[in-house]
Amino acid sequence: MGKAGRVLREVIEKYDISQGKLAQALGIARSNVHRWVAEIRDPNSETVFIIVEALRQLKPDAAEEFIGLYANESDITSDVILSDRLSQASFSQLPTGEGLDIAAFSRLFAHTTNSYKYIFFFSLLDVLKRQNFDASLSIPLRDITIEMLANSWYPHNYFRLSFGVQDKITQKLDSLNLKITEPILKFTDTDKKLLRATISKQSLDNSLVDYVPFRINRPFFQAEFRGLPDQQVDKLMIKVARENFETRKPLLGYSEDASSIFIHPDWVEYIRVNYPIIRGWASWQWLEYMQSRNPSVPGISNKLFPPQRRESLTSQTKYWELILQETSLRCIYSGEFLVIDNLSLDHYLPWSFVTHDWLWNLIPTVPNVNSSKSNNLPSDIYFSSFVAMQHQGLTISFRKMKAAMWTKRIEPYILELKISDKSDLLNIEKLRKAYEVTIATQITLAASQGFSANWIYKPVLIG
Repeated sequence: MGKAGRVLREVIEKYDISQGKLAQALGIARSNVHRWVAEIRDPNSETVFIIVEALRQLKPDAAEEFIGLYANESDITSDVILSDRLSQASFSQLPTGEGLDIAAFSRLFAHTTNSYKYIFFFSLLDVLKRQNFDASLSIPLRDITIEMLANSWYPHNYFRLSFGVQDKITQKLDSLNLKITEPILKFTDTDKKLLRATISKQSLDNSLVDYVPFRINRPFFQAEFRGLPDQQVDKLMIKVARENFETRKPLLGYSEDASSIFIHPDWVEYIRVNYPIIRGWASWQWLEYMQSRNPSVPGISNKLFPPQRRESLTSQTKYWELILQETSLRCIYSGEFLVIDNLSLDHYLPWSFVTHDWLWNLIPTVPNVNSSKSNNLPSDIYFSSFVAMQHQGLTISFRKMKAAMWTKRIEPYILELKISDKSDLLNIEKLRKAYEVTIATQITLAASQGFSANWIYKPVLIG
């Protein structure tokens, strides 16, 4: 674990790029960069592309060294391929393709004011990859609709990101009666298979794909459609694309009744060969769009796509087990005494909001209480008990751990709570004030995103 993060740390130290400066270039909180370089969480492949582009903007040599070191660290074939592709192009200059209008392709998201084109394009990529890049297969618009809704579910429903005030995709998702199962919530739903199956059972129309399959082709026919309103483009695109399919090679073609689409074989091959670059390029565009709609939201680059897995809490559990070996603790929600063999760790601020597992936001509780709390924001009646428990943990761990180990453990506290002197963590009043600023701000922001606030534990009465 931590391969990309380890390489990133080495590169930014060598080229004197601060974590804050890189975070600013990425448009994310500094804490996200810290997680990578501290090897708490490794960035996924889409994020690696975004990091490379940000490094190129800051210091091009740093980007190239990151690519080279990442390739040397790679022991998995796909990672090596990824590194090779990274070295060939930046997102602002896509790879060339013989006989293909790359300039038109690079303008797919030009002047985009809503999420349709991004989600549609990612859905095309996902379906195409699942079809093993078979250019002979068409894609029914219903399948694209299902894929678009599945690709939107995690950022909108799980992570509560805004796609824009008038976005129709999120409105459609909100109108569906989806029964979301545990594999989907725990990120074990490989390739969104269960999520797509759940969505496919709904009564769906083609309203989400009434326009985007035609308008996304517009850059390939700028002369033909110059000055025409979008409504006229929608009607004419099928005919124009069919007449020029072999000569102009647009991205998409259409069936006679426009109920399905197909990708030009040359573009299928181009995407197959350059898949990591194409996906990274689109991810960068998508990130910029979503950042503009979700200013100040933490960890946004971790919320655009379904996480591949949740990290283990083994280390954090051992920390709290150490504390419980030295003192007795009560669950701050239920008042029950906590025991080591029946312990669950609660993210005080929901993981789906913070997307990290740092100790400053984790406290022990009992499993049924943790399940009950789920992704809700706790009532402020629990705040004092939360701070008191954190203070107990910090005080005992300071006494029991070696100095170097304790200093490493408290790094996230120092970073997130903006505490300048680590000894302040042992002063409950200073700790409380630091938490008050951080927690109040985060809860207000999370509530504005739609996370349910003021949760209070209500025990289940039996009998």
